[in-house]
Amino acid sequence: QVQLVESGGGSVQAGGSLRLSCAASGFSFGTNCMGWFRQAPGKERERVAAIYTGGGSTYYDDSVKGRFTISQDNAKNTVYLQMNSLKPEDTAMYHCAAGLTCFSRADDYHYWGQGTQVTVSS
Repeated sequence: QVQLVESGGGSVQAGGSLRLSCAASGFSFGTNCMGWFRQAPGKERERVAAIYTGGGSTYYDDSVKGRFTISQDNAKNTVYLQMNSLKPEDTAMYHCAAGLTCFSRADDYHYWGQGTQVTVSS
């Protein structure tokens, strides 16, 4: 059974940092794309970062480049999202997802976690 479990969300002030974790189980971790998506109320789900676990290639949305860093620990089957210089517009529910390719569309990812809330106050 595939499971993706996120943790690390919380409330911070603008300029602060958080590190999200996504622990994966039930599939071959080292041959997939792991993505972090976010969805704010009334907005579409958008991908903010992704990493191909087989080779380490990373992808970022322009809105988070230079502030967010995605990384992996294959020994722990875990993907991380280090978020620095957080802004109020980063407030959203953050989900990790797994797919075969690192495309940006949510439909390209087959497995999803329940999400962890990130709230950034000004």
